[in-house]
Amino acid sequence: MTGPGTSRDQVARRDTIDDADVARWRGDTPGTQRRHHLNNAGAALSPRVVTDVVRAHLDLEATIGGYEAAAAARGAMEECYRTVAALVRTAPRNIAVTSSATAAYAQALSAFDFAPGDAIVTTSADYLSNRIMFESLATRRGVRIVEAAELPEGGVDPVSVAEQVRAVRPRLVAVTWVPTFGGLVQRVEEVGDVCAEAGVPYVVDGCQAVGQLDIDVAATRCDFLAATARKFLRGPRGIGFLYVSDAALARGMHPLLVDMRGATWTAAGGYATYEGARRFEQWEQPYALALGMGAAARYALDAGIARISARAHALAADVRRRLARIPGVRSLERGGRLSAIAAFECDGRDAATLVTALREHGVNVSSQSRDENVVSLERLGARSLLRVSPHYYNDAGDLDALESALRELLRP
Repeated sequence: MTGPGTSRDQVARRDTIDDADVARWRGDTPGTQRRHHLNNAGAALSPRVVTDVVRAHLDLEATIGGYEAAAAARGAMEECYRTVAALVRTAPRNIAVTSSATAAYAQALSAFDFAPGDAIVTTSADYLSNRIMFESLATRRGVRIVEAAELPEGGVDPVSVAEQVRAVRPRLVAVTWVPTFGGLVQRVEEVGDVCAEAGVPYVVDGCQAVGQLDIDVAATRCDFLAATARKFLRGPRGIGFLYVSDAALARGMHPLLVDMRGATWTAAGGYATYEGARRFEQWEQPYALALGMGAAARYALDAGIARISARAHALAADVRRRLARIPGVRSLERGGRLSAIAAFECDGRDAATLVTALREHGVNVSSQSRDENVVSLERLGARSLLRVSPHYYNDAGDLDALESALRELLRP
């Protein structure tokens, strides 16, 4: 791995990945010695440096006390903000640490004063938790949910977004950048151009994008971007972050239930929010997990985001080729540009049962059933789906194990 002083551009120039790189990444990841982990869209295997940082801070808390450990880690926390900001090419003041991507997304939504009749323009590929939030707002606040049309090849049509923006003048536009299955990568930059031109706030779910895609958040022109550490970023579970644009901060946007982390209680009986995105944080924070997220961001930057993204996507393409050769396996891909998430229906077999059986072969993947997301699976014409999501530390041996095990399990 390159040193901490290596710039993003320097790493990007080393665009090739050789066997030594993969061996080093796998050597840094103890879990690769025990499992063929192809569930990075769920929770990736963390590099050893991430778990070491988390354990070290927990040990410090146990030794000197939680408040005292937080004080001792103040400099390391500031570095965490700087590193996470660098991951999406923004400034530390634009980053808020949250407990998850869903918590970050909810904080962003709570900054809008929704009124009956307000509209949210969104897509048919919302993340399930986000869509449930929209439905809750519809029930409790009378908000309308408007879906933009899709392109013939899949993915939201930016022209349709523009048409809906003109027709309903929405309170906000919301897009999930990389939906949780189906391989789709949404055209978030083009939608951002529409929103910027119309002056409509724009919220992006970057949960599956961060760590998988090379991101310049300014290019999306979004007001908010929510992300997690546990997926392609390879950080610990229970931690995430929220990007808040300078424009949103200048408008004074803050969460509905801001606490003393984000504001002061003034003598006049009101409150005044702090500068920067940290007004979206809550006072109680898991410092060990936040430091682990910072370590994961540093590891990804040192590895080179553009090249690890290219490798993850190449491995996913290889998965699609391999599984297409297995009788009874049907790809559920949609979209002109595909992500490192591949989805399949397997000969009418229940995907959750296959996940359990594959684990017995040492292979980790995930599944989704109609009970979990009936609307999306109906659109895909599937009863259940098997999701395979490789990342840059995976190798051909992992894909061999998946193909061999699945062939055996699907044999008549």
